[in-house]
Amino acid sequence: MVDNPLISLWHCHSLDEFEQCVGVQKSVWGFADADLIPLRFFVVAAKIEGQVIGAFDATGKMAGFCLAVPALHGAAVYLHSHMLAVLPAFRRSGLGRRLKLEQRRDALERGIRLIEWTFDPLEWRNASFNLNRLGAIARRYVPNQYGTSSSPLHRDLPTDRLVAEWWLDSPRVENLARGSAVAPPVVQQKVAVALDVLEGSKQKGLSVAAVQTRLRDEFQQAFANGLAAVGFEGQEETGSYLLGPGG
Repeated sequence: MVDNPLISLWHCHSLDEFEQCVGVQKSVWGFADADLIPLRFFVVAAKIEGQVIGAFDATGKMAGFCLAVPALHGAAVYLHSHMLAVLPAFRRSGLGRRLKLEQRRDALERGIRLIEWTFDPLEWRNASFNLNRLGAIARRYVPNQYGTSSSPLHRDLPTDRLVAEWWLDSPRVENLARGSAVAPPVVQQKVAVALDVLEGSKQKGLSVAAVQTRLRDEFQQAFANGLAAVGFEGQEETGSYLLGPGG
């Protein structure tokens, strides 16, 4: 699917827009009500100078959104991007990237240089998007970050997560945002993962939990040695996280 120029992005402020965020969230993740981020939180995020950015079609119906809140590393202010959701009909259209680039534009306009978020290391498409298309890096691994999840997408696994750091004004991120060529990352180690580990594990007799445990061990050791995940490469059946200097 190609990018749809009829989809417009804007920062949400009305209760109707926040209600649509809740609806899209539920549609994408299938959370039980207890796990849903409620309308009130979207209201608060917008009021405290976070980001609730919606993508809307010509009728005002939401196709996707991203949600971020202000956060601190000591005295340094950054944004924690907690959710990016795009409805199935609009996936692989470039809409997710448009939402992230609007996050970046808005953050830089306010003097914010860093946006962070978490992602599942088993989800290779997210890894490729975050590391290759956006230019984020990851050098922290958090076991079972969110505890047990009601979403069927999480398959009753521990919610292990990599923490993406998106340094918004770094040369690599700037070049990728412009669509310019970037130099390949310096690679000192690779962490392999089957591309269909989540979808094809039953057919191949794989234990997804065992794969997750191996990834946890390999990432934590690599990060302890000062490396960072700086890219992802995929072949036909197996992909590899590319680890190198994290800056």
